[in-house]
Amino acid sequence: MTTDVFVEHRSALTGVAYRVLGTASDAEDVVQEAWLRWSKVDHATVDDPRAYLVTVVSRIAVDRLRSARARRESYVGEWLPEPVSTVPDGSERAEMADSVEFALLVVLETLSPLERAVFVLREAFQFPYAEIARIIGREEAATRQLARRAREHVEERRPRFEADRAARRRITERFLAACLEGDLEGITGLLAEDATLVGDGGGRAKAPLRTLYGMAKVGRFLASVTKEPNVRRFLDSLGLDSLDGLWAGIVEINGGPAAVIAAGDQVLTVMILEVVDDRVQDVYMIANPEKMSRVRLPLSS
Repeated sequence: MTTDVFVEHRSALTGVAYRVLGTASDAEDVVQEAWLRWSKVDHATVDDPRAYLVTVVSRIAVDRLRSARARRESYVGEWLPEPVSTVPDGSERAEMADSVEFALLVVLETLSPLERAVFVLREAFQFPYAEIARIIGREEAATRQLARRAREHVEERRPRFEADRAARRRITERFLAACLEGDLEGITGLLAEDATLVGDGGGRAKAPLRTLYGMAKVGRFLASVTKEPNVRRFLDSLGLDSLDGLWAGIVEINGGPAAVIAAGDQVLTVMILEVVDDRVQDVYMIANPEKMSRVRLPLSS
């Protein structure tokens, strides 16, 4: 009975933790810690198992995020959330990725840990303010204020005219093709004038250490990094000695299309595009191999 109750809520708990933390591995650790606490509690004293478990997960996740923020100060280059393949089968991984657009996770990184938890519980899971207040240990009025601040912050930073799924996929396919050909003109022809590129190599793969701004800089970087000599050096750094077996294609990541390059079953790079008015506004390029374990390649790759 104890296990059944926890399993019933596990997917939702993982979804809360992933949205608060931005890393699937940490989210799974949080849920495991919640299970250990749940297995030891006197269940006769728990009136609402769902509320109890969400409270435990939220509080652990907020504490972890505070610690993670301190560690990320020494991270090499920019830090981006961990991409997760969308799996349309109702699984726990799908709960993590569905409806959690990568660009939203990036914006959530700019919130305080408490604001982020409140935003997630209210906007993603529609918890009443009174319940959120109890979960975070604040008065309801203060909780409403945190939610309003977080919502305004997110709305200010999210694109107002995002492309639909079909347009995003079409542009992502064209963008990937241009990058693979090192076609500077083709790349810049798809970029917005004020496009940005945020790269996350974690010091272990080639990526800009700072955000690149403007069509020209973003285009030059992408056209150069995909040229064969640079690709060979990149493969050498990973201990791979051949271009044979390289695969590139579109994979559903965090509920949307992403350009993925892999060698065998090893994902090398994930590029997630934010498309506005049929132009690529933002490029999120994840190349840190430690962040690729939740990216699932098509079976045909």
